[in-house]
Amino acid sequence: MNEKRTITHSDLRQFTGDSVRYRSIHPQVICTPGIHYLAENAGAFWLVNTIASYYSSPEMRKAIEQDIRVADMQIWRLDVRDQTGVLTARADAGEPTFIRQVIDYTDFPLDRADIWGVSNSVHTTLMLPSEY
Repeated sequence: MNEKRTITHSDLRQFTGDSVRYRSIHPQVICTPGIHYLAENAGAFWLVNTIASYYSSPEMRKAIEQDIRVADMQIWRLDVRDQTGVLTARADAGEPTFIRQVIDYTDFPLDRADIWGVSNSVHTTLMLPSEY
């Protein structure tokens, strides 16, 4: 296990996309180098695994039934305050959340993390917004 290092939002904006992908716990969810960097340097593989676990969930199926855009793209956000977090997912900015999970304790080093899930017929790729 890697030791957690200091990470900033500026560090994450440096990722602009490439063809390298990493596996997650879910066989159909893959991650970009930016997400891998975030997970490794923020000690947040748990965050990637939590998001990946929703891709076969009843909540995701229901969200797709209610808004077909969710089948193609999901906007995930982890908000952190006072070592607690709230993970949400929505179809687009300004839309209501279809997933909301409270994280009772986290030592995640940033106040927030934005992760986009972009789906095709084979995989969902988790990426930083700058990698889209």
